[in-house]
Amino acid sequence: MSYDDGMTTLSAADLELAHGVRMAVTRLARRLRNQRADLSLTPSQLSALAALDKHGPITPGQLADHEKVQPPSMTRVLGVLEEKGLVVSTPHPTDRRQKVVEVTSAAHAMLVADRRAREEWLASRMAELTSAEVAALRAATPVLEKLIAP
Repeated sequence: MSYDDGMTTLSAADLELAHGVRMAVTRLARRLRNQRADLSLTPSQLSALAALDKHGPITPGQLADHEKVQPPSMTRVLGVLEEKGLVVSTPHPTDRRQKVVEVTSAAHAMLVADRRAREEWLASRMAELTSAEVAALRAATPVLEKLIAP
């Protein structure tokens, strides 16, 4: 069995590998989500907060573009985060019609703790692997990064 879209022909082995990778990555992502330090935030809220922490003070529109969501959706997410004291907004320095949003120090600390908890869980699982398996993960990491690149 193969898949042919007119441009690419994938063999049954290609499709089986794609299935295995998809399932493993999906299960790993789910297990990592379960290690979150703060379960009071939705995945969308946490993603927006992490992006805001990484990219610094930006407008809600820029954050919406980065997160690939519509501006009204981002406005709702930011409203919840502001109510929780995780983000603050200030007037835009050159455009009074806009505002700039940034994370609070409490939000930054929460994100650091969240990342640490998930990375510690993953490191503890990786400690159970053989040296050959760890080497395979080291080799696979750049390949996985290439798969998720835009």
